[in-house]
Amino acid sequence: EVQLVESGGGLVQPGGSLRLSCAASGFTFDDYAMSWVRQAPGKGLEWVSAISWNGGSTYYAESMKGRFTISRDNAKNTLYLQMNSLKSEDTAVYYCAKDVDGIATMHGPVDYWGQGTQVTVSS
Repeated sequence: EVQLVESGGGLVQPGGSLRLSCAASGFTFDDYAMSWVRQAPGKGLEWVSAISWNGGSTYYAESMKGRFTISRDNAKNTLYLQMNSLKSEDTAVYYCAKDVDGIATMHGPVDYWGQGTQVTVSS
């Protein structure tokens, strides 16, 4: 059974940082690209970032470039998202998702999702 479990969300002040983690199990982690996707209150899904199976290729939404860093540790079956210089508009539920193959692309396709972790940026 594929499981994706996010952690690391919370309340942070504008300008602050958080690191999200996604622990993966039930599949061969280093065979697949992975993505982070978020959903702000009252809005649709927004692709945040994607990383190829070996971490060699990464992609970011324009508004996250230079502030967010996606990475993965295949030995630990874990995906990360380092978020710096957080803004109030980054407030959202953040989901990790398993892509259907090893090639990273923005907008998937993906076939499994985690339950999400809430990130709230507020003073």
